[in-house]
Amino acid sequence: MKAFVLKADSFELEDIQEPVCPDGFSRVRVLYTSLNHRDQYIREGKYAQIRYPVVLGSDICGVMAPDANSSEYKTGQRIIVDPSMQWGDDYRAQGPNYNPIGMPSQGALAEYVCVPDANVYPAPSHLTAEQAACVPMAGVTAYRALFTRGSLQRNETILITGVGGGVATFILQFAVAAGAHVIVSSRSQEKLVRALELGAHDAIRLEQHEDTFVMSAADKKKLKELSIDVIADSVGGDTVNDLTDVLKPGGRLVFYGTSKGAVPNLNLHRIYWKQLTLLGTTMGTSKDFVDMLSFISVHGIVPIVDSVYDLEHTISAFDRIRSGDQFGKIVVRVSE
Repeated sequence: MKAFVLKADSFELEDIQEPVCPDGFSRVRVLYTSLNHRDQYIREGKYAQIRYPVVLGSDICGVMAPDANSSEYKTGQRIIVDPSMQWGDDYRAQGPNYNPIGMPSQGALAEYVCVPDANVYPAPSHLTAEQAACVPMAGVTAYRALFTRGSLQRNETILITGVGGGVATFILQFAVAAGAHVIVSSRSQEKLVRALELGAHDAIRLEQHEDTFVMSAADKKKLKELSIDVIADSVGGDTVNDLTDVLKPGGRLVFYGTSKGAVPNLNLHRIYWKQLTLLGTTMGTSKDFVDMLSFISVHGIVPIVDSVYDLEHTISAFDRIRSGDQFGKIVVRVSE
């Protein structure tokens, strides 16, 4: 079968052997997958315990193969897959054996993949196959960050940093559907306009200062006046002190990534004096996944597709996510 294979010294389309599924797993023909920053970090060698060769891709929209062992799904039925394997027994955090599909296990940038039967769900009926492929990892990460960890309530005010990324865009759509007052920030005016079109109520454009992008003093003042209950952030780095500054006393700051790395000179005084809560989160449990699918169906949420590439053009898809110019999810068409 055709697969895009990452090795220590190459990343290219190859012919590899089709997977043989163990008991409890079924073979799925992949129709579409979408990229996540996790895939790019692995490609760049910035992820722990990388094992070569590997076929990346955690998001799967596909159909059950003719030899699938599933008694619940018919051959050819369109499905999506919960990417979290072996989360563990504690819903509060993943256990030591946790591993998402797509490293070390074979991922979705291949014509066929073996997936646990317990992780297979019908694709939301109102979505196309390419839209459904956007949902699994970004959708569950957004849902857990917003509701399971962030405890967002109707009429609360939330600031979403770095809008335009896959998870941030889902958080925007989920928060609007939940009846929150949504503010977004970005260095890109184009992305802010798109976010406002999707229902954001206000937008903050970051200003360049030396080699970074920061909030202006006027925007900090404005955000404080808006009384922000929750911030969803994947940037980290030197922006965090600005975020703790604009959060209202008793507010929650939810981190689901750190694209700018560690926080220099973290202002702990502000955190304890304002009684702030800092929450870490990543991906999600099977319950998070089921609840997320229900939320998407009930509210008719349609994922934002930035662009679609054929499997042989996977390198271009990865270059797109590395550029940071996308708005929504980058999708790869694996088969028809």
